[in-house]
Amino acid sequence: MKSENPFAAETLQTLLTSLEEAISVINTQGQILYWNEAAERTYNIKKEDIIDKNIREFFQHEDIMHLRVLENQQPVRDMYHIPRPDKHVLISTTPIYNHKNGLIGSLSIEKDITSTIKLNEKLSSQSNELQELKMYFNQNNYDDPFSKIKGRNQSMQLLIDDTRKIAQTDAAILISGESGVGKELFAQAIHEKSLRNDKPLIAINCGAIPDALFESELFGYEEGAYTGAIKGGKPGKMELANGGTLFLDEVGELPLEMQVKLLRSLQDQEIFRIGGVTPKKVSVRVIAATNRNLEKMVSEGTFRADLYYRLNVFSVHIPPLRERKDDIPYLIHDFLREFSYKYNKPNLTIHNEATNKLKHYQWQGNIRELRNIIERLVVLEDQNLITENDIYRVIPNLKKDSSPSIKIKEFSLTDEKDQLEKMRIIDTLQNSYGNKSMTAKKLGITRATLYKKLRKYGIIYNNVIFKDQD
Repeated sequence: MKSENPFAAETLQTLLTSLEEAISVINTQGQILYWNEAAERTYNIKKEDIIDKNIREFFQHEDIMHLRVLENQQPVRDMYHIPRPDKHVLISTTPIYNHKNGLIGSLSIEKDITSTIKLNEKLSSQSNELQELKMYFNQNNYDDPFSKIKGRNQSMQLLIDDTRKIAQTDAAILISGESGVGKELFAQAIHEKSLRNDKPLIAINCGAIPDALFESELFGYEEGAYTGAIKGGKPGKMELANGGTLFLDEVGELPLEMQVKLLRSLQDQEIFRIGGVTPKKVSVRVIAATNRNLEKMVSEGTFRADLYYRLNVFSVHIPPLRERKDDIPYLIHDFLREFSYKYNKPNLTIHNEATNKLKHYQWQGNIRELRNIIERLVVLEDQNLITENDIYRVIPNLKKDSSPSIKIKEFSLTDEKDQLEKMRIIDTLQNSYGNKSMTAKKLGITRATLYKKLRKYGIIYNNVIFKDQD
């Protein structure tokens, strides 16, 4: 990489070295001219071992995107590609021309998504195992599935009663509510109460799948649809849900182009696998969930109105926990019993004043946050009684000698912003399966800023503790 300006050359070299994407350049004979450090990490091949060698010595001919682009002289953008059996990437490859417009080589940029793919496969496998367990449980348990939803509040009881009736129809349902209110629990109860409960409930998290993989995840692909495709093809989520229920979690994150294809498939009750020419008939009941304002998104043009009305035949809005505080003592009791059993502390109880403090907390993270707090209290408690002091230890925002009115004012000025930000980060991190890059992208911040906030709030994920170093 020669340049008349040494500083420009060094800057370019530093930039290419620091990128997370693997970058490689070959000439028309297949000789490798450039191989950056990310490419070394991705393929575990040192640049000194591959530079000036022919790329065919390291990869199967049919798996080399460089050669395909050199042959047809057509660039590819963000294509899902399997260059090796154990490697999954999103690849962009473009031909390189000289000043006379003569082809002299090609440049490839690859983003390693192997860990994401393997995680999705693991989740899919676990989902199938969980579904088998649920089917076994349903065969041996005749209780109302809605009994799993905790709530004695009158508005919640009315909501559960109405949802129980809706569940026995085949109509689409849109579940809305803040993060942590229990939308997935409602979806499971609806499916188990429906006429389709002997068929699978297949969930797809629309906020956790890269845009380039959406179509293959939803509709599947045929053998030979692209290089490295599984022999025999792979069914998508809609095909797996045939006869049962498709649960579209975080449906507000669905890309616009996929909204069109999803709507057509729901209307026609058929799908085309990627690379397929014959439609496959599918019969699914759709339950969608969102914590976003879809009506506002429709008016802004970021969510299709026709799909919104297709999904919103029946609407189930779950109120936040702070609007049904009379449920909090019962939820505390249930979670305390659950975690006391889990951590072998059968005699553990909670003081009434401690319960009262929790009842007046704002619970921006809703039931999920309450459940996490109770688990934390159970783990940290050395005695058999959870007191006010224990509450202050796990929720520093609750001040000891503050009256409820003063506490609310203090919380709304400074602490509430921090608490909201913390819960938003935790929720996004969980929905991204711990992927920091994906989390930062969804939050609209840099990875460096995300790590700073993880340390600031002492957020724990997958046993990794991020502590403030100040």
